[in-house]
Amino acid sequence: MYYIDKDLYFPPVSETDEEGILAVGGDLNPERLKLAYSNGIFPWFNEGEPILWWSPDPRMVLFLDELIVSKSMRNILNRKMFKITFNQNFAEVISNCQNIKREGQDGTWISNEMIDAYCDLHAQGIAKSVEVWQDEVLVGGLYGIDLGNVFCGESMFSKVSNASKAAFITLVNYLREGNYKLLDCQVYNPHLESLGCREIDRDEFMSILKS
Repeated sequence: MYYIDKDLYFPPVSETDEEGILAVGGDLNPERLKLAYSNGIFPWFNEGEPILWWSPDPRMVLFLDELIVSKSMRNILNRKMFKITFNQNFAEVISNCQNIKREGQDGTWISNEMIDAYCDLHAQGIAKSVEVWQDEVLVGGLYGIDLGNVFCGESMFSKVSNASKAAFITLVNYLREGNYKLLDCQVYNPHLESLGCREIDRDEFMSILKS
């Protein structure tokens, strides 16, 4: 495992350990985060711990034409039960992702430091959000990093049934229209698998990212 100081540098992802950890240390300044994501690396650590930088193998992704939309979910979208927007309230989306209670998790990896860092990236037009509204109340959403050809999903939340799915499906349709190559979902999750996501070798992911 590599230890990072103030230098703006990451080792090759081939140096990642069996868990998927590439390096420890450094900071969350915008330039380092942009370098990380453009090289298939992302931060993931608990508050109070050193920053851990990951590049797992295999990698969970969604090829956009493999999206699975259930009949019931298609009906919800067609009935326009939600109002869905882009980049209207990034700060509230990431704050909800931090605070939402998740089954099997005692806390969150989204620290206040991370919120500040990603809000900085949002101000630069790199971090983006999808908001889901019901009766003018924010009930779901997601955020991630837009690399132009790949969107790196970070987290999503839902306060009512199907809100986060609505955000996810709407994002995928937007990416498909923009000729993006895939949606990066980072690590395996059964909920994401139900939407069509699957694991691929890191080498394949890196080839797509760099193409």
